[in-house]
Amino acid sequence: MTSTRHRPARLLGALAVVLLLLASCGGKSDDDSGAPTAEDAGEPVRGGSVTYGLEAETGDGWCLQESQLAISGIMVARSIYDTLTAPNAEGEYVPYLAEAVEPNDDFTEWTITLRDGVTFHDGSPLTAEVVKNNLDAYRGQYEGRASLLFVFVLDNIDTVEATGDLEVTVTTEVPWVAFPAFLHSSGRLGITAQAQLDDAEACDRDLIGTGPFSLESWDQDRELVAVKNPDYWQEAPDGEPYPYLDEIRFAPIVEAEQRVNALEAGQLDLLHASDAPSFLSLDDLAEAGVVTNRDSTAFAEVGFTQINTSKPPFDDERVRQALVLAIDREDYKEVINRGLFTRATGPFAEGSIGYLDDAGYPTEQDLEAARDLIAEYEAEEGALPTITFQTGTTAQGQQIAVYLQQAYEDIGVRMDIANLQQDKLIDNAISGDFDMQAFRNYPGGDPDELYVWWKSGSPVNFGRIDDPEIDRLLDEGRSEPDPEARAQIYQDLNRRFGEQLWSFWSSWTTWRIASSPDVFGYTLDTLPKLPDGSDPFPGLATGHPTLGLWTTS
Repeated sequence: MTSTRHRPARLLGALAVVLLLLASCGGKSDDDSGAPTAEDAGEPVRGGSVTYGLEAETGDGWCLQESQLAISGIMVARSIYDTLTAPNAEGEYVPYLAEAVEPNDDFTEWTITLRDGVTFHDGSPLTAEVVKNNLDAYRGQYEGRASLLFVFVLDNIDTVEATGDLEVTVTTEVPWVAFPAFLHSSGRLGITAQAQLDDAEACDRDLIGTGPFSLESWDQDRELVAVKNPDYWQEAPDGEPYPYLDEIRFAPIVEAEQRVNALEAGQLDLLHASDAPSFLSLDDLAEAGVVTNRDSTAFAEVGFTQINTSKPPFDDERVRQALVLAIDREDYKEVINRGLFTRATGPFAEGSIGYLDDAGYPTEQDLEAARDLIAEYEAEEGALPTITFQTGTTAQGQQIAVYLQQAYEDIGVRMDIANLQQDKLIDNAISGDFDMQAFRNYPGGDPDELYVWWKSGSPVNFGRIDDPEIDRLLDEGRSEPDPEARAQIYQDLNRRFGEQLWSFWSSWTTWRIASSPDVFGYTLDTLPKLPDGSDPFPGLATGHPTLGLWTTS
């Protein structure tokens, strides 16, 4: 079997959706201290049910070609659907539902060979024609499906053809070195059955994938229940198909404190969290033996303030600089993140080829300089208007907003606060109906996956960045096959962000999975290996596989 492992390529750290910033983070790349090891867990046990606490509901459902999935939606999607590729421990994209993904010499043609004998939940076979139709639907070229953000994400695709029963050939407009990463797209590019693809009425609710679980029921805002797929194509070490569980229940609980309380009370079996208050509470529970925790900053995303640079006053670099200089970043870390997590200075976390220790982003507070910049702007443009900061409805989101409001008042900038549901935040980001927003995005890996977030004219360029230099660097990085040259391109891009301040960086995000002590299969040494035998991906920013979960309760 051939693979793409010799072509490192990260994932599209986002696409139809970014999540609101709850808090962000840093620390160790992966810390399983206190979590059950493979030796502790023993042999996996089949059967049983677990309830997983998610940070939000996916109100628009899972018609994947049209959906807007944040991490909670991705967790469900990864349980119901499979992607053609998946990242391994090194961040390389290897075949998953595909058996092989191979380029031609100049990376303008990719041949996808599918696994034989795979069936969807409705019994229909996985074929090249179904995969072609899926890819066409994602890129807005399939009648009956109105693709949203993937239209631009996959805009570099020229043609998709079924060139055999199990072979799909994709040609691209320009050489696309990181194409295998886009076949995963943070777990969002799942392959749906033809019946779901053609469902004009209930594509978002009648979910049909090839994944380890199939949909049983969905009571929106309360619970989604998925049951074991007895015909799943991946075999576990005991010789039987994954998954181990008979059932997994996903429960959206928006308020982080309530989610932690539900785990402590036994109403949840596991949860995910990324905010400092939850970490402190879960640390106490772990010390008491009530829960076990796994943390990861591997391939980290970044928490930041997203600004609409297409409108005054954020189209003026002086105002952007003043707002950055107004923040005491060490105080912010202590007050908002309880002293936890690592401050970010750019879009690329450590480990990315674009990472720099110093990208030129201001790191020290300078109130006098900030006030001078605002005065200079107002002398030329008139009084600065009141700006509005949009954040989520959580207590943590409100605390961040109030902190910024007070900091900006110190330099003469008035700021109102708008608390919105996550879906509304995303809708406003897409439409451009915002001044500033709390956001979390850009999981680490191959920086080409961030192309859509910063390219001028892209519908997911939520900050409305219009910078010819950034456009040039993004285009060069996409097609450059030499690793050293690509690294230099993305480091230059990092410096450009530090110079122009298109976003206000907060912290690298640490994600935590916490569970009752009798739940296993989510730590690095208990996660299943990938089909090619490579070790599992360590990042948690886009969720984790559920096929290997098991419980002894």
